[in-house]
Amino acid sequence: MPVNSTHVDYEAAAPSWARARDVLAGEDAVKAGGEKYLARLDGQTDEEFAAYGQRASFFNATARTAEAYQGLIFRRPPFVKLPEASTGAGRALAEFQNDTDLLGTSLSGYAKVVVGDVVGLGRAGSLVDWEAEAERRAYAVFYPAERIRNWRMGRVRGRNVLTLLVLAEKAEAGTPEAGRDEFEPEVVEQLRVLRLVGGDDGAAFCRVDLWREQAVKGKRDKTEWVLVESRVPRRLGKPLPLIPFVFHGPRHSRPDVDRGPLEDIIAVNLDHYRLDADFKHGLHFTALPTAWVSGFDKTASLRIGSSQAWVSETPGATAGFLEFRGQGLETFERAMDRDERLMAVLGSRMLEDVKKVGETATAIELRQSGEYSILGNVAMSVSESLTQVLRWVYWWNSTEELPDDVSDTQVLMQLNTDFSTKGLASQDVQAIVAAWQAGAISQDTMFEVFRRGEVLPEGRTNPEEAALIKSEERDRPAVKAMARAQDAAGKT
Repeated sequence: MPVNSTHVDYEAAAPSWARARDVLAGEDAVKAGGEKYLARLDGQTDEEFAAYGQRASFFNATARTAEAYQGLIFRRPPFVKLPEASTGAGRALAEFQNDTDLLGTSLSGYAKVVVGDVVGLGRAGSLVDWEAEAERRAYAVFYPAERIRNWRMGRVRGRNVLTLLVLAEKAEAGTPEAGRDEFEPEVVEQLRVLRLVGGDDGAAFCRVDLWREQAVKGKRDKTEWVLVESRVPRRLGKPLPLIPFVFHGPRHSRPDVDRGPLEDIIAVNLDHYRLDADFKHGLHFTALPTAWVSGFDKTASLRIGSSQAWVSETPGATAGFLEFRGQGLETFERAMDRDERLMAVLGSRMLEDVKKVGETATAIELRQSGEYSILGNVAMSVSESLTQVLRWVYWWNSTEELPDDVSDTQVLMQLNTDFSTKGLASQDVQAIVAAWQAGAISQDTMFEVFRRGEVLPEGRTNPEEAALIKSEERDRPAVKAMARAQDAAGKT
């Protein structure tokens, strides 16, 4: 089997990933797909089909829905738990949080990239590597679904782990050749193959091979994949016991390909596009009234306008306008309205008509519970996979035997799962304060509940809030005395 072979699940999902990419990219990408998304009418020439597609407009409900989902997840900043900055691992994790991918992307920004692909395509991945030359620290490399070409699972140490992974990359060929513009580097495709191999002692370790496609000497237009580099990454002088890769998905972090959350909306969105093309096609040929005459000289030039009159010497000559009347185009309009309502039901709430009658908060919560469950699955799944990334980074800078030995008490990342814009009611605030006064919850827990309920502002820590309360308590006697003095002065 050649190195560029793809997994059977990859081949099955690749068309849906390409379709999702085009739809999320917008109208230009969809129209560039031509007959892939818009069927040619019978007898249409290339010019007629091009005009047919150009008249249509693509109403990108899918991209707006994806942006809305991502906005709800990041409506509040993610919760990140890292070791104390005074420790070596804490300093390394703090540096990783500020620059996750060696490109200046923060951990929160990297999480947005991951969530964007998980919501749009249902799959992504992160390779946690070690930069050993200049900065000497761990970093993450993001891989979209299309570049995770092949994988294999195996039984190692009594559990299923990743034993083979093939990632497609773009890399510069190297030093520019003589006569070639140095500002246009040659970019080549390469495959990064990570596999677990057995050592002399029987223990498995990770080996990384880089393959590049090169031309075959003496054979025109023929290429072959050639191994250009092979290395064994090490940590504390020992080879890695596992492949440092984490899968991101909408429901789990396993290598299995999962269905994208927006696939149903994408299908309806493309149906809406095809209906719009037929509707605009019909308008183009029927909406403008067309003049007709009978009994006029065929060579006569008849102009339309208030200053022109058509005169014929032929008895019984008539003239009029052809104008469309009927239900044909209204059928397309009703079908498009149905698709828009269906997209709203499937998750695009921003397209749904605002109800003209009042709804209780409970009714709104129940009506939106379906969308919240989808968002909740995505947020919890990506939280789990991003926590695994943090475990790998912590492991690179610690002495644990395996990354799984790093627990949630050491590193943790949780995305927002509260998507309701409804804050805490006054009776809820009173009940929380009463629970704190009774000793049922701690002050930190009370502050955290208030923060999630949008009572406390984001960015203010619990110690800062406690300090503000103490300062107000110190100032309160003076404020009360001033109020009493003002009251007494008013009475006199």
